[in-house]
Amino acid sequence: MQVIWRAGENTIKAFLDEMGETKPPYTTLASTIKNLEKKGYLKSRMIGNVYLYKAAITDQEYKKKSIGSLVHDYFDDSYKELVSFFIEQKKLTAKELKELIDIIEKTHKK
Repeated sequence: MQVIWRAGENTIKAFLDEMGETKPPYTTLASTIKNLEKKGYLKSRMIGNVYLYKAAITDQEYKKKSIGSLVHDYFDDSYKELVSFFIEQKKLTAKELKELIDIIEKTHKK
């Protein structure tokens, strides 16, 4: 999705070119694009004999759906479990946790 947001409305080949050195095969990207379209993340239109694809949702909407699915599928709908996982994996420090607590407190004061 990052490539699609960056490239804007474009062809599969253009998205592939935007990916840099670590490109998947064209057919793999085409399948991924079609799956994203089926899920409602992309829209397409045909110009001549070429399909153009563009994002149907914003990056914020995509993050919200993706994180929500991740928490539901792997952390039993518990954001607390997600944060605990990052702490146990040493991906979140005490300082960062305190910063998150400050953000939560500021957000709930509004």
